[in-house]
Amino acid sequence: SGNTSSANGSATATIVEPIVLTHTSGAALGFGRFTTGTGGSVIVSAAGVGSVTTDVAFVPGSTNSADAFTVAGDASRSFSITTTGGNVTSGATNLAFTTTASAATAALSGTGTASFTVGGTLTVTGTAPAGAYTGTYSATVTYN
Repeated sequence: SGNTSSANGSATATIVEPIVLTHTSGAALGFGRFTTGTGGSVIVSAAGVGSVTTDVAFVPGSTNSADAFTVAGDASRSFSITTTGGNVTSGATNLAFTTTASAATAALSGTGTASFTVGGTLTVTGTAPAGAYTGTYSATVTYN
């Protein structure tokens, strides 16, 4: 009779490649070699160009470098990039730094790859002793 009617609906699902972030082997955010004076900042652009402020000076032969990452995933998909700050440490002394990625968003190529770089700003205190300072920070990529 006309009191009920049934039909089948359809359902679909698409599984995409996971997004994978890889740190480029041998790359590092390199703030270089410098003297502190009364302190200031060392700035490294995402292109790896270094500059200093206040009473900080690069020593001859100092080099700067941006850090580098590669991304793999679903072809042509856009993604966002976030990075944290951190500290570089030598003995009991910590110096804080912030980071800036070369872009806040990007897109994977038609083959599902992309890359980006990271620069940063290191705050140098005038009381920081000479020494080799090392540290880490985090980078995260998320599909948009």
